[in-house]
Amino acid sequence: MTATLGAQYSASDVLRQEPKVRVRRRRSTTWVAVAFLAPSAIPILLFVLVPMISAGWISLTKWNLISPATFVGLDNYVALLSDSRTAEVFLHTLYYIVGYLPVVYLGGLAIALALNTALKGRTLLRGVYFLPVVTSWIAAALVWRWLLNPSNGVVNSILSVFGIDGPGWWTDPAWAMPSVILASVWKDLGFVMVILLAGLQTIPTELYDASKVDGAGWWSRLRNITLPLLSPSTFFVVVISLINGFQVFDQVYAMTGGGPNGATTVVVQQIYDLTFRYGAAGEASALSWMLFIVILAITAVQIRGQRKWVNYG
Repeated sequence: MTATLGAQYSASDVLRQEPKVRVRRRRSTTWVAVAFLAPSAIPILLFVLVPMISAGWISLTKWNLISPATFVGLDNYVALLSDSRTAEVFLHTLYYIVGYLPVVYLGGLAIALALNTALKGRTLLRGVYFLPVVTSWIAAALVWRWLLNPSNGVVNSILSVFGIDGPGWWTDPAWAMPSVILASVWKDLGFVMVILLAGLQTIPTELYDASKVDGAGWWSRLRNITLPLLSPSTFFVVVISLINGFQVFDQVYAMTGGGPNGATTVVVQQIYDLTFRYGAAGEASALSWMLFIVILAITAVQIRGQRKWVNYG
């Protein structure tokens, strides 16, 4: 009788203690997660979220970086939306993206396909193609500015050998943005190549062997096997390239400074000019938030649309 009561007491005591044990375990797991996330979360909080919130507040003020800020509400947003220059810089940015994204993707895909074969010296070639990615943008832009110099640049000198009169490149409003796109493609080609090459190496070779037995040619294998199974890597490249495209600045600043005649003034260049040339930090912050909303909306559409074309196997 005593043993039975003792056993019952012990069981009920364990049941009462079990929720407390679970709480302790959850707390312990939470603190472990916090400890691992802190090295990344703290810099994001200090250098991303806090500046974003600060920019949001500044966008509601009139401030020239010197005198005290004056609260003006949504006036900066209204002024930007009614200014034709805002639409113009967004169109310039869109022009850059439309010219840049297809070329950098198709070029990166072609190189990745070539280096995914048993090509002699492919390891060295991968490093060579990736080298521009780790090069300083300012240094790369200055080199391209020299290469595309209309009077004594290397590109026009080569074209003249074939009897072609080279364009004005970054000095010509019609060719300034293509000059920036060309330099950007050269620099980012290695990054796209690495991502797509990693995706290609995850595709089982058995699928290609089976398709060859069935008589499928190179183009058929590319269209029915490679591209569908490479879609996750393609999706990543497109999202990242679009985000970077909307934030293009370094190459524009170093190569053209937004000129000639404002032909290459993109959104981030306009934010820079509003802040440091015209002392309109409030309008600059408002424009940066408008850019953030555009990027967020486009990324959300892409993430939602990936269900229709991205194949995760």
